[in-house]
Amino acid sequence: MPKQYLNDILNARVYDVARETPLDEASSLSQRMGNTVLIKREDLQPVFSFKLRGAYNKMMSLTAAERQTGVIAASAGNHAQGVALAAQRLSIPATIVMPRTTPEIKVQAVDKLKARIVLHGDDYQDAYLHALEIAEAKGLTFVHPYDDPHTIAGQGTVGMEILRQYTGDIEAIFVPVGGGGLIAGIAAYVKALRPEIKVIGVEPVDAASMTRSLEKGRRVTLDEVGIFADGVAVRQVGKETFRLARKLVDGMVTVSVDEICAAIKDLFEDTRCIAEPAGALAVAGMKKYAAEHGLQGKTLVAINSGANVNFDRLRHISERAELGENRESLFAVTIPERPGSFRKFCSILGKRSVTEFNYRYADNSDAQIFVGVRLNGGETEKATILAALDKGGYAVTDLTDNDTAKLHVRYMVGGSPRELENEVLYRFQFPERPGALLNFLTELGGRWNISLFHYRNHGAAFGRVLCGMQVPKSDMPDFRKFLAATGYNHWPETENPVYRTFLQ
Repeated sequence: MPKQYLNDILNARVYDVARETPLDEASSLSQRMGNTVLIKREDLQPVFSFKLRGAYNKMMSLTAAERQTGVIAASAGNHAQGVALAAQRLSIPATIVMPRTTPEIKVQAVDKLKARIVLHGDDYQDAYLHALEIAEAKGLTFVHPYDDPHTIAGQGTVGMEILRQYTGDIEAIFVPVGGGGLIAGIAAYVKALRPEIKVIGVEPVDAASMTRSLEKGRRVTLDEVGIFADGVAVRQVGKETFRLARKLVDGMVTVSVDEICAAIKDLFEDTRCIAEPAGALAVAGMKKYAAEHGLQGKTLVAINSGANVNFDRLRHISERAELGENRESLFAVTIPERPGSFRKFCSILGKRSVTEFNYRYADNSDAQIFVGVRLNGGETEKATILAALDKGGYAVTDLTDNDTAKLHVRYMVGGSPRELENEVLYRFQFPERPGALLNFLTELGGRWNISLFHYRNHGAAFGRVLCGMQVPKSDMPDFRKFLAATGYNHWPETENPVYRTFLQ
């Protein structure tokens, strides 16, 4: 089967618009990992993403009549730019349906390429279904972002370039996975010529549709997907891409938001490029895979698939990068409320750098502090700190992996209310667009008193809110119905230890 695609990839018409991107060594990352790390720089394409390859190859296959009628695509950004540029070069009318939550930088990029933009829905699935409706009504050709043999062959030229640019031994190639077009194309080419090279897919842990599908042996549709890495936020992988992945892909790795942020920092330090979260996915997976398998002295290739990231997201990324690299830990510590307590506490930390220290006076007995500490020795050093604090008689909770602590509570530490009854705490996620916060509060209504509220714009496609409400036990059945009726993703946090320590 790989040889069926081999000819299509070798003859793919991509270089009229795409460029052969460099395969650069990441010297700092190589030294730190003890392996030779090579980065395939697809962020250097004219639209800052590999998607142009597949889009152009598909559109080159259209008949004269299909070109005259026009094309339509659905995309959260990178595929949209690829289709728009290809259409501009080929003088084909193009309509792009994009979710209303698409980062503004991607909407503007498509607009500059003179494509007609339709904003519809809150995620890719909504945009996709609407695009199919328009295609049917107007007779337009739908250009699929991943599940089309022409698209897959276009993306496969990335694998062709890698093997041409590096002829030595390669242990593994790490590929970001959304719908599966890129990994299907690369695996089809690599396995046809160099079957000993492993092809490893990487997905966010909260958008692992290919991982789940391969585990089940059938395509799985996720109930919900995380949207931090919006370029790979796909509920279901393609039918053809799944068929190829089952036969050709050697394994999958899933990574967290913090690990992705750390990989973005790694790429910046070695290349000075700022990768989008989906673009850094392969580096994050490569680091995790190499550590888990004890790889040393090997050559590893990771694909930086894109660099379309909103500038205002960088604040959130930089805050989480140190945690993802195990260079920072967060703790909740109880110390006596008396003179000299802070000094004694800091003496236990020694000369370690304190990255964050939040405290407010509550009463005369104990003080609750939220502290961040920079680590040089990763998990081992964190264990040393926890042991030292325990020996010093301090009650301490590790908050490093507590999302509520990292997203909200670190910005809210300020004492606890003395008299507050029936408070329940929930975390919410809602589509971020103009007026979104007002709409959220309107949906929340006025039946139950809001006792705590924190919202912080991270420049992402979805807004995140931490909300406390006073709900008597007798009202809980109605309250749960209300939560379901809002349609917002939500998670109970009343039992979260960080809430009990700092806010309750």
